[in-house]
Order: sequence, then C-alpha cells, then structure tokens
Amino acid sequence: MKKILVALLMMAPMSLFAQKFAHFNMANVLPEMEEYKAASAEIQKLGQQYQDELERLQKEYQTKAEELQKLSEEGQTAQAILQSKATDLQKMEQSIQDFYQASQQDMQKQQSEKMEVIQTKVLAAIKKIGEAGGYVYVVDISGGAIPFVNETLSTDVTAQVRAELGIK
Repeated sequence: MKKILVALLMMAPMSLFAQKFAHFNMANVLPEMEEYKAASAEIQKLGQQYQDELERLQKEYQTKAEELQKLSEEGQTAQAILQSKATDLQKMEQSIQDFYQASQQDMQKQQSEKMEVIQTKVLAAIKKIGEAGGYVYVVDISGGAIPFVNETLSTDVTAQVRAELGIK
C-alpha cells in the first residue's frame, strides 16, 4: 500500500509538467478577418467625415476672423458691431472645440463597439481550440503584456485560430 502511495506522490509533480500550453499571435489574425476589415473601413470613413466637417468649420472661422480683422483695420465700423462679431467668433471657436471633442468620443465609442464584437468572436474560437486541444492556457503573444512565453514548450495555435475564424 505504501509503495502505491509513494508512486502516486512521485507522479503528481510529473503531471504538472504534462500540462499543455498554447499561444497565438492576435496581430497576425485580426488584419485578415473580414469583420475587422469592414469595421476598419467604417471607422476610417467616419473619421474622414468628421475631418471634412472640421476643416469646413475651420475655414469658416478663418474667413470670419479675416473679415473682423479687415473691419477693425478700416476703422469705419462701430465698436458695438466689432464687439458683436468678436463675440460670435469666440462662440464659433468654442463650437469647433466642442465638435472636435464630441467627434473624438464618438470615434472611440464606435471603434470600441465594433472591436468588442470581433474580440468576442476571436475569444470563442480560442476557447473552442483550447478545450479541444486540452490546453491549460492559450496566450496572445502580440500584446506585450506577457513577460515571457517559451515558444518551444508551448504550441502555436495561430493557424488553428485562423481556420476556426474562416481565414484562409
């Protein structure tokens, strides 16, 4: 009986070494996903729309600023009119800043929402591969948050993740 117990105790540490680990590289997977390509294109299009509107607002601001400068230099415009135009110009400047901040927040929100759907799909594929392969951990090595992965003791499942996601 003691011999069986000793044998089991000696095998226990060995079973720890028998655990399987895997890694994949998200940076090699995401750019090839159709969903990622579509989301990137949508975000880029939205960004261009915001950029175009911002440029239009800045041109309008510049035109009004030049007009105010010209009226001020001529010296023939009433002070109250100049003051009113200056106030309008300040409001316009604040409006441009508000628009810029709102557009940046919207861009971040849109990107976050689109990436959440993509990440959920990738995580489902990784979970399926991890369970099927009997892996204890499946680690993304592209993020830099992992201090070290010994790739010779870990299985690279990037190709399996791509296949699971339908990437050729």
